[in-house]
Amino acid sequence: MPPGVEALDLPIWNGASGVSRVPGHRNAMAHLDCEVKEECLREDLKFYFMNPCEKYRARHQIPWKLGLQILKIVMVTAQLIRFGLSNQLVVSFKEDNTIAFKHLFLKGYAGTDEDDYSCSVYTQEDAYESIFFTINQYCQLKNISLGILGYGKNEDNAIGLKVCKQHYKKGAMLPSNETLNIDSDIELDCIHLDLQVLTKNPQDWKNSSFFRLEFYRLLQVEITFHLKGIDLQTIHSRELPDCFLFRNTITFDNKAHSGKIKIYFDSDASIEECKDLNISGSIQKNTQYVLVFDAFVIVICLASLILCTRSIVLALRLRKRFLNFFLEKYKRRVCDTDQWKFINRWYILVIISDIMTIIGSVLKMEIKAKNLTNYDLCSILLGTSTLLVWVGVIRYLGYFQTYNVLILTMQVSFPKVLRFCACAGMIYLGYTFCGWIVLGPYHDKFEDLDTVAECLFSLVNGDDMFATFAQIQQKSILVWLFSRLYLYSFISLFIYMILSLFIALITDSYDTIKKYQQNGFPETDLQEFLQECSSKEEVQKEPPAFLSCICCHRRKGSDDHLILTS
Repeated sequence: MPPGVEALDLPIWNGASGVSRVPGHRNAMAHLDCEVKEECLREDLKFYFMNPCEKYRARHQIPWKLGLQILKIVMVTAQLIRFGLSNQLVVSFKEDNTIAFKHLFLKGYAGTDEDDYSCSVYTQEDAYESIFFTINQYCQLKNISLGILGYGKNEDNAIGLKVCKQHYKKGAMLPSNETLNIDSDIELDCIHLDLQVLTKNPQDWKNSSFFRLEFYRLLQVEITFHLKGIDLQTIHSRELPDCFLFRNTITFDNKAHSGKIKIYFDSDASIEECKDLNISGSIQKNTQYVLVFDAFVIVICLASLILCTRSIVLALRLRKRFLNFFLEKYKRRVCDTDQWKFINRWYILVIISDIMTIIGSVLKMEIKAKNLTNYDLCSILLGTSTLLVWVGVIRYLGYFQTYNVLILTMQVSFPKVLRFCACAGMIYLGYTFCGWIVLGPYHDKFEDLDTVAECLFSLVNGDDMFATFAQIQQKSILVWLFSRLYLYSFISLFIYMILSLFIALITDSYDTIKKYQQNGFPETDLQEFLQECSSKEEVQKEPPAFLSCICCHRRKGSDDHLILTS
């Protein structure tokens, strides 16, 4: 071949078949098809990692999920406030009735509890009078009570009081001679006082041998009775009233045998379905409006749940495409960090929130219709879902650089903080057990394990320090000196050292993120792949017309598989 003359791929005629072939034509088309697939994959990846505003500018696609999330935040918050106000009426009704019951059934109740018990008695006469006072007040309840109360049936399906006493089986005590002879087995004797019997013969039951108490072996006397009430204050809020069953228990505690009998009052209120409600006015219409609103909240959350689930599924498909392409082209696997970037944790948070909101809204509708009475479970579901909804707002704040620094700092520091808290928690538990066993008999804040943990947590935050030092009883000099060493060492260790290290961990993460923002984040395989796309666009502003035509054509055909994350 003469010099300067380029080799040409000339058609070769096949005489037998009459078909001309061009050598290398198939290879060129295959290479071109690979480039098209690669560019389309890059476009999908770039579009996936865009925020809603960038996606709208890129393809003018309305960010439906963003608008849906904003609408959901408003509606879920409004629903929670409405339910909270209704629940507040229930709580206030229970508390007011508990206070009223204490004034009605406890003789000499001063209006405030003495400690964890309501009141106390110190003589046998006062103990008898307190027991008889409770029974007499129960008989005259309808004549003396200001509330809408009625008698309820107990576990035996009977109306009346149940009085039980616990005492040692037998015993004899002579403190003057320092002698004790007692059988530690506990006997339980109970008597049921029917309301009709109490009303007809008000004095006969007092002469019963059951009420001859031997205080030297008496442990406790327990009086239980049930009352019913109707909460009418909900009518002012245009809601159907609630019917309550109050399971009241009055306990005369003499287990310590210290000359002081503590009197406890406990009222367990539960909501029951009201029967034969006949209320005229606009309450029924208001109830229907609230049910319609709750149903609309369920529809909104269901739509959000479907869209977020769809986005996660499409994201997993896109990750699979990228993993297969990367393995085919570069002959190696993508690192785990890049693989986790395809899993949007905010979507998982939204899905959990939507599920809890849907279940909570269904329960709320049943409560509103008076078919269910479980306020606690509904409160937990709606409260937690609203918390997660507002936490999800942080995702949209992350689109701004100033807020994104804080979010990235929390993400980077969170694993370090967890490991640090695990180590500090061991020291904290050690101080908790030590304080409970040593200082418990001498300090009110160290009597129980949970109280000790709460007290130490308050000290870490600088709360109530002087009172904790001052309230220690000085009955034992050794324990008093130990308490000073214990408190000073705990405060010095946790406030000056552990908290400082805790803050240093977060500060270090913040400095690392600031350096990355100034000098650039470490590039991963995924980022290098996307950067290669950007560099190609800078070098080659206008792609070949043939490639552009094919890419646009294929883009139209694959739009249904895009990952919509807005």
